[in-house]
Amino acid sequence: MTVHFIGAGPGAPDLITVRGLKLIQRCPVILYAGSLVPTEVIAEAAPGARIIDTAPLNLDEIIEELAQAQAQGLDVARVHSGDPSIYGAIAEQMRRLDALDIDYDITPGVPAFAAAAAVLKTELTAPEISQTVILTRTSVRASAMPEGESLPILAQSHATLAIHLSVNNLAKVVRELTPAYGADCPVVVAYRVSWPDEKIIRGTLSTIRPLVKESGMTRTALILVGPALDLHALDASSLDARITHESRLYAADHHHVLRPRAKPSE
Repeated sequence: MTVHFIGAGPGAPDLITVRGLKLIQRCPVILYAGSLVPTEVIAEAAPGARIIDTAPLNLDEIIEELAQAQAQGLDVARVHSGDPSIYGAIAEQMRRLDALDIDYDITPGVPAFAAAAAVLKTELTAPEISQTVILTRTSVRASAMPEGESLPILAQSHATLAIHLSVNNLAKVVRELTPAYGADCPVVVAYRVSWPDEKIIRGTLSTIRPLVKESGMTRTALILVGPALDLHALDASSLDARITHESRLYAADHHHVLRPRAKPSE
């Protein structure tokens, strides 16, 4: 018996991995986070599979379901949103499974920040602009942030920030990032990316709050901040600027082991 932690991806049922889908299709027990994973993702469960929405359950109740499955020798598909390694709350589940000597494995999923970048048709690591992406969140009702990981400290990097679980804390985000990034820094708030009611709101640190307030979104949104988000505007304004910020990887004069420098003709 094995508990399979599965990253369901951002929401669209065709963005789950092939491995994750096959596990859902064959596991006789499925536990899924119904507040974040749409039912379409588990629609291919086998007829007769026991399907449990864990949204109303606490940790002890979830572990009890897994222990019951072990007692019956039944594999479990434990389906989480996005990729379970990012704010997936799987560590505490795995510790309890270790204590119960229950086997488990993890199948990764498409994380929200990658899905958002795809919708935006953008690269979060733009050459000479930002080569770092920081995944973070702010402290609201969930766990406190560790010392040294506050937004003002992270903002000193000028990296692209992917801020999770924080749309209700947008005023704090704007207030703490503006000194380092500037009021005109691009911001994108991506709501339920790949779901039918997906919303993408673009703005700057100075304009984003009223735009989000008008939209009415209060949860399930990702905040992206950084100058790399504005490269489409840069590309449209100047060919020279576009070339300046292109990667060297495919430059004609960039040589490497698979594309060696041409030998001079004699």
